Amino acid sequence: MSSALLAFIATFALVVAVELPDKTTVATLVLTTRYRARAVLTGVSVAFAMQAVIAVAFGSVLTLLPDQVVSLLVGVLFGVGAAMLLREGYRQGEDSGQDAARLGKAPVPFHRAALTSFAVIFAAEWGDASQLATAGLAARYSEPVAVGLGAFLGLVAVAALAVFLGGKIRSRLRPRLIQRCAGFVFAAFSVFALGSALLG
Repeated sequence: MSSALLAFIATFALVVAVELPDKTTVATLVLTTRYRARAVLTGVSVAFAMQAVIAVAFGSVLTLLPDQVVSLLVGVLFGVGAAMLLREGYRQGEDSGQDAARLGKAPVPFHRAALTSFAVIFAAEWGDASQLATAGLAARYSEPVAVGLGAFLGLVAVAALAVFLGGKIRSRLRPRLIQRCAGFVFAAFSVFALGSALLG
């Protein structure tokens, strides 16, 4: 087996295993209850592609950053994600029987839903275990293209599963309530990360 193929398989398997129970999977599922599946998958795929490129480009350098700097950066990015989720969750008031998400229609244009999905997932993925693992594997195998492709496809595979599940449970959930809850969870992550940076 060639080193490139080995690097690809190892990265894909590791990223899928790390991402399945991760916050980005939950965030993707929540986004799908609010927006059209295609817009969400487009936004998160672009975010994952950029994160995979960043991880491969910096390699093991990401893991050498001071913990305080990483915590501060993650805290700010989670804060941005929380603000976006909460703004959307409270924009139109309470859920009603005419909720566009329940009717299978997007309440916002495709480009805005994709951009929101991109921003939330890009923030959630920064400094994430899968990104650091990708950086480490890129440094270990010296096969940046294979590692980057394996990481990207692993992330998109998990996101596609979350989008599929989100579409199935959309009619059983109150999308705005879930979005608000997710926003508060992201805010808690932000406070925790910023606290770690200040106390570290």
